[in-house]
Amino acid sequence: MSEDPFVAHRSLLFTVAYEMLGSVADAEDVVQETWLRWAGLVDAERCEVRDPRAYLVRIVTRLCLNRLRTLARQREEYVGEWLPEPLLTSPDVAEDVELAESVSIAMLAVLETLLPAERAVFVLREVFDVPYDEIAEALDKSPAAVRQIATRARKHVAARRPRMSVSRTEQEQVVERFLAALTTGDVPGLLAVLAPDVLVVGDGGGLAPTIPKPVRGAAKLAPVMARFAEVAPGASAFIVDLNGGIAARIDPGGENDTAVSFVIEDGRITRIYAIRNPQKLERLGKVAELRR
Repeated sequence: MSEDPFVAHRSLLFTVAYEMLGSVADAEDVVQETWLRWAGLVDAERCEVRDPRAYLVRIVTRLCLNRLRTLARQREEYVGEWLPEPLLTSPDVAEDVELAESVSIAMLAVLETLLPAERAVFVLREVFDVPYDEIAEALDKSPAAVRQIATRARKHVAARRPRMSVSRTEQEQVVERFLAALTTGDVPGLLAVLAPDVLVVGDGGGLAPTIPKPVRGAAKLAPVMARFAEVAPGASAFIVDLNGGIAARIDPGGENDTAVSFVIEDGRITRIYAIRNPQKLERLGKVAELRR
């Protein structure tokens, strides 16, 4: 008995939805709605579906575009900086360099600056190599229009995407040095691991304290970070796999838990994304318990 097409493509459908929405919860909802629509087809209707993968991707894409309109209004009212919800991944994901980059917090933050149709086209074409005619059908546009959108989105992303060509081993070494310096209040150690123009972005969603807007500069940030050892003595800090790369979880003692994603270039951290909104960290709690 052959595997149900939805089951066979579920991982793909979730990844498409997550990259389009930047939210694990919303992506799961979209995938569930896709399943309901697929399961609702009678046998005769399923027999008419010549390419189940394309059919399911089309449903996910249209549902995501509808949801993006709602999310856009919600994010306009969001308190502080908005960052994607972190996604637990395995080392296997990191081995697929293109996929790992596409789900990174840094890339998702860039995708957030695209218009909904641009984001859909970029994700489907650049990440999953979906043919233009299939994307056109999903978006109810002509293939020529989709090609124009793809060119525009590609240029937009290329101008903003950070370089992420560091090996997993180097990522882990750099993050370990950062965490060691952070938890011991080592200012020189922080200055050694942070790029001079490092950028830090925090997301508390109005529910947890964080920096109100992005801050740049190691000289400014290192002394502030070093105070962490005094403010939260004994806090746990450990490495985890998030969004296709080496990341960190920091728990000062049960409150203000933080997931931290990094961009690393030439042995130094160039960007730090600190996610503290507890609603975005609920799914990571079990991992934190296992690592202690």
